Amino acid sequence: MTKGFYQLTSGMLSQGRRLDVVSNNMTNLSTAGYKAETYTDRTFEEVLISRVGNKDKSGATVIGGESYILAPDQLYVNYTQGSMKETGLSLDFAILGDGFFAIQTDNGVEYTRSGSFCLDNAGRLYLEGHGLVLGANGQPITLATDQIQVDGSGNIYTQDGAFQGQLGVYTFADNAQLEKGTSGLFLAGGQAAQVQAQPRVAWKYVEESNVDMIQEMSRMLTAQRALQSGAQVLKLYDALLTKATTEVGRM
Repeated sequence: MTKGFYQLTSGMLSQGRRLDVVSNNMTNLSTAGYKAETYTDRTFEEVLISRVGNKDKSGATVIGGESYILAPDQLYVNYTQGSMKETGLSLDFAILGDGFFAIQTDNGVEYTRSGSFCLDNAGRLYLEGHGLVLGANGQPITLATDQIQVDGSGNIYTQDGAFQGQLGVYTFADNAQLEKGTSGLFLAGGQAAQVQAQPRVAWKYVEESNVDMIQEMSRMLTAQRALQSGAQVLKLYDALLTKATTEVGRM
């Protein structure tokens, strides 16, 4: 009977983790460039159930299988493109198709789909709270002014037509190997980033989060109900064990 405690407890912990991921997705519904995450779990161990003899146990016959507890498996990131939102701001950019902007942070180069940039005191393009935006040449982009013109390939010009630099759009062989850092940006995960020769960039737009609120609400309700059901059954297990140890023992 005590195995039920392990199964229920692990199931409740798993649903709690799923709720954390759903809550994070819903919190970032309005975060530009945010990619929705999906939590999955797996059975920690699967064992075979066998029928054995009372004394001679050499002729065991497998009659089924059993799983004891759930354990975290993977956290999947949905890299599909979000919808484009026009902002009219001259330092807002969105990538069309695959690719990421490169940001020089204190911890090295990290990557993001968020293209809502600013200028620092030195006139360098940067992502607020993170670091400098890198161009196609791998160097920070310095602008004389925010009064600029940008073409569909991310080339930046002044109003007079002077070339200022090109936004770097970087791709990876396998996005699934990217790792999310503590800052919310993505780490290369040991892969080499490749700069796109002909990127497609939408100027004065940002990419919205690809979180599906209806889907997240459905996941949240499912996880909450599973968590509540597990708690109720756990109370029943506790009552049965209490009865077994206090009343059956007296018999």
